[in-house]
Amino acid sequence: MMSQDDLKRAVAIAAIEYVPADCIVGVGTGSTANFFIDELAKIKNRIRGAVASSEASASRLRGHGIEVLSLNEAGGLQVYVDGADEITHHLHMIKGGGGALTREKIVAGASRQFICLCDASKLVDMLGKFPLPVEVIPMAKSSVARQLVALGGQPVLREGFTTDNGNVILDVHGLKILNPVELESALDHIAGIVTNGLFARRPADVLLLSTAEGVRKMTA
Repeated sequence: MMSQDDLKRAVAIAAIEYVPADCIVGVGTGSTANFFIDELAKIKNRIRGAVASSEASASRLRGHGIEVLSLNEAGGLQVYVDGADEITHHLHMIKGGGGALTREKIVAGASRQFICLCDASKLVDMLGKFPLPVEVIPMAKSSVARQLVALGGQPVLREGFTTDNGNVILDVHGLKILNPVELESALDHIAGIVTNGLFARRPADVLLLSTAEGVRKMTA
């Protein structure tokens, strides 16, 4: 029986096929992205470098001798590779379990193609069982929390955690997200929210889903 690590490694290997030669790769954050970084190291002479969505991923890339560029230096990216905490058949996602949602959304938005790597347990019919991360300016956490309650959520401060941008995260429990695009937009209009973890307006283009039978490719 394949372990979680085996499943993550399998999709990471499959994702390498989507990395064009001589490109700068957008790289996500988290355990699955770490496996992808390790695979990317094997072809590092074929790429020009990477843009990382977190300090942790940047450190791992540099550890492999892969040049890390800022998005401002790189400009538009051909491909972004990252995992998700939940994903639907429409390839709408909840991301941010690792706390890097803002930079992940920025890099994804600057990329021509978004390849999402997940194991089958992350594929759901409706988003919301996984608490929705919301990055908030610290002075606004109470006012934002009240508005999240009004939307039907139960926000919980992620204790002892500060994002790479110096902000806090509210993890919103109890949401049944029937229209992810609509909710993503509504949350973006609440003053004090930097980013929310819904990736629906810019969904993944390709989902590589790791199963016991192998890696399945899905498109929206």
